[in-house]
Amino acid sequence: MELRQLHYLTVIAEEGNLGRAARRLFVSQPALSYALKSLETELGVRLFDRHAGGVTATAAGREVTAEAVLTLRQSARVTEAARRHVRGEAGELRVGFEASGAGELTTRARAEFARLHPGVRVVPKRYDWGQEAEAVRDGGVDVAFVWLPNDLTGLHTEPVHTEPRVVGLPSGHALASRAGVSVLEVGDEPLLWTRRAPREWVDWWAVNPRPDGSSPVWGPTNDNVEEMLEQVAEGAAICFAPLSMTRYYARPDLTWVPLTDVEPLRVVLAWAQGTDDPLVRGFARVVRELAAAPVPAGEAGTGGT
Repeated sequence: MELRQLHYLTVIAEEGNLGRAARRLFVSQPALSYALKSLETELGVRLFDRHAGGVTATAAGREVTAEAVLTLRQSARVTEAARRHVRGEAGELRVGFEASGAGELTTRARAEFARLHPGVRVVPKRYDWGQEAEAVRDGGVDVAFVWLPNDLTGLHTEPVHTEPRVVGLPSGHALASRAGVSVLEVGDEPLLWTRRAPREWVDWWAVNPRPDGSSPVWGPTNDNVEEMLEQVAEGAAICFAPLSMTRYYARPDLTWVPLTDVEPLRVVLAWAQGTDDPLVRGFARVVRELAAAPVPAGEAGTGGT
């Protein structure tokens, strides 16, 4: 049994005449008559009584036709469900990010995308220390805000965000009241770092080597943001971070001071090369438009593109 046959059945029932039904369906009358006979044979019951004026549904025909109408409506719903996914109006979009991601742009993009695509579930997934790029490659997320430097092999990327870096200090630190400090002024301070990220990533964040050619004083290691901040707060070491973390990770026992002489963090939006997912395309479009727009007054200082 095919949906085409069920459609034929409903039109025949509505028209009550094979000739009129055939014209409406754009098929020949013999072909329609053959299709009806084949369906009756398959079902093992006569669906219509033939007479000089046309056809009249039997009791079985009326019940079968009613079920056919319901089946065709449901098949249309199935088709429309698939089309919503093709149009990017349904499904799930997993968005990866690290720590504060791309600052306010991360949250704004997810919110705006969700507003434009109410049938899509947007799932934020946080990663630690450079792992968001690998998450895109291995399928853990569909798209991600990736901090540079990072391995971008196999990824399509678009620059979307730039922001200054800061140094995290315990609140009682001698430099905590400063409006800004040079990286050389904290050269003797133990610096937190991680073994979970590639060496290139670690050295870039540590500013190694420093402008004068010196190396950082390596302090304790950490596996995630929370461990890092706890160690800073207790005075074990300092850390370097993007400016947006001053808002996302504000706490009374920490002070964030701008670093005046280091290059800023750059963030790209990344997804797997060759991806033709309408949800990813739609999210990238939203991010692109928000990144190009003027930064709202309340976000001044969090960086822009």
